[in-house]
Amino acid sequence: MAASGYDTTHTLAAPSDLNGTGHYLHWGVVQISVANLVVIALMIVVFVAALLLPFPHGRRRG
Repeated sequence: MAASGYDTTHTLAAPSDLNGTGHYLHWGVVQISVANLVVIALMIVVFVAALLLPFPHGRRRG
């Protein structure tokens, strides 16, 4: 336990068990882990959002 009386073990713990085997998806010769697929999907969502959201404009000089 920390000196302040607050146990940081639970706040630093992973949300799932990382000691188990990973889950994989198979498409013919392509094999990818579910964790990597989630990361790729999030990167695509951020990229599409960056393309579609309006770019902030500065003040126009009059």
